[in-house]
Amino acid sequence: MRRAFGRAAAGYDAVAALQRAVETRLLEQLAALEDRQPARILDLGTGTGRAARTLHTRWPKAQVLAVDFALPMLRHLPRKPWWQPGTARLHALCADARALPLADASVDLVVSNLCLQWVADLPLALFGLRRALRPDGLLLFSTFGPDTLRELREAFAVAGAGDPVTAFADMQRIGDAVQSAGFRDPVLYREHFTLTYPDVRALMRELRALGAHNARTDRRRSLMGKARMQRVFDACESLRRNGALPSTWEVIYVQAFAPPPGQPLRGDGTEIASVPLSAIPIRRRRN
Repeated sequence: MRRAFGRAAAGYDAVAALQRAVETRLLEQLAALEDRQPARILDLGTGTGRAARTLHTRWPKAQVLAVDFALPMLRHLPRKPWWQPGTARLHALCADARALPLADASVDLVVSNLCLQWVADLPLALFGLRRALRPDGLLLFSTFGPDTLRELREAFAVAGAGDPVTAFADMQRIGDAVQSAGFRDPVLYREHFTLTYPDVRALMRELRALGAHNARTDRRRSLMGKARMQRVFDACESLRRNGALPSTWEVIYVQAFAPPPGQPLRGDGTEIASVPLSAIPIRRRRN
């Protein structure tokens, strides 16, 4: 996945129309934070940094961490001379969402647009975000749902060519993972987008340009061959509507808050409480 997104970095913005639309809807939810002034903001899966720049403009005094695991993406963040105002407040950080190099309770706001669906262990990533957020900090993210690219999936199934799409978690699994990580007051909703393409080749070219690699561990490792690929094309043609091929994208939006101080963390189905040693009474034996 890192290599795929790294290769896509140079042309990503030219084909990321859906990503921009989802980002706009996601950031609209920040209206609930009008009375807050976050000191540190994390943009997880920042890509070329569009959301990070928007967050930096909205809260110019805040430190914005633009985090992505594909270094070529981060190289497309805008570079300004060090003497220009606000430059020191936008930081690029190459890191994995499953092992964020951030101190506990060091972030006030986490925003992540269409990133977490590519993380193999979503509960682990959410637990890390819960750890990094300060009490009452806000987590706001979007992710793809299982209806995404269902037409392409159906065509591959008809052609006996396997499943070409990553297995995205549904809303229930995402909600369970958010609650298991210890977040409170979660709100989830979903939206369906339908994009159209002249043919299936145009859709597949766009997926490659976006770096949307199939992350399934059981994916086909060998070439399909011309005959099987032609069957995929024929199956897609049967789905054509009004002269174009439709492509469904299901997007799930999540908003949740970090719990107040003292609430135990959860891990592996158990609760883990942190108690300072100074709070534990010690009896000393007198000789």
